Amino acid sequence: MGNAKPETGAFFPRDRSLHPKAFTPDYKTSVVRSPQKALLSLNNTISEITGPVFGHEILGERDNDLILNFAKPGESALGERIIVHGRVLDERGRGVSGALLEFWQANAGGRYRHAKEGYIAPLDPNFGGCGRTITDDDGTYSLRTVKPGPYPWPNGVNDWRPSHIHFSVFGHGFAQRLITQMYFEGDPLIPLCPIARTITDQAALDQLIAPLDMANTIPMDARAFKFDIVLRGRRSTLFENRMEGN
Repeated sequence: MGNAKPETGAFFPRDRSLHPKAFTPDYKTSVVRSPQKALLSLNNTISEITGPVFGHEILGERDNDLILNFAKPGESALGERIIVHGRVLDERGRGVSGALLEFWQANAGGRYRHAKEGYIAPLDPNFGGCGRTITDDDGTYSLRTVKPGPYPWPNGVNDWRPSHIHFSVFGHGFAQRLITQMYFEGDPLIPLCPIARTITDQAALDQLIAPLDMANTIPMDARAFKFDIVLRGRRSTLFENRMEGN
């Protein structure tokens, strides 16, 4: 713990023009999910801001290792082994410590371990598809997993989702949860995806694409991708549950 006083001033304003429109007919579910009336801004209540909170003791030893955390002893998940790492940053580029990150994804074949999954790709008996970690003092995090496969979805006749990993960023207050997703550099499905196409600003979309990071690749083991998550401000990462700004 440091001696710095907590910041209490207003946040930097955010450029909301970077956000995709809530109503985007090419992305079918936005038709029923988009607001029908003008948005209202409501202040958080004391109970939302102060609790309940998560505890560091809830993390298991392998929670950030999706290759092993669901696998049988002596076995591991199938697929391209990768490391995803980065930092959670505030609007000034300073690391946010103690943030809980949750992540979930499809397996290497593009299938989720979900009761209502409709894709015919096989399940991997050694892959659960979810994990979590807490950021270090400088906002650093890392996870080990297999690269998720693309999958078809019933949005259009032949729509496919690019390979992606979902991220949930959970702060110390109950209402401080933000959700986004990470794509992979060079994926040809990104510009074809109806969800990705709702982001009309290329620079904003690029914030969701993790570049290959050969400097942190482990030889003969796993490639690495770097994905920073920026909270608030003009350069904020796009969050699915805060389209109006965060």
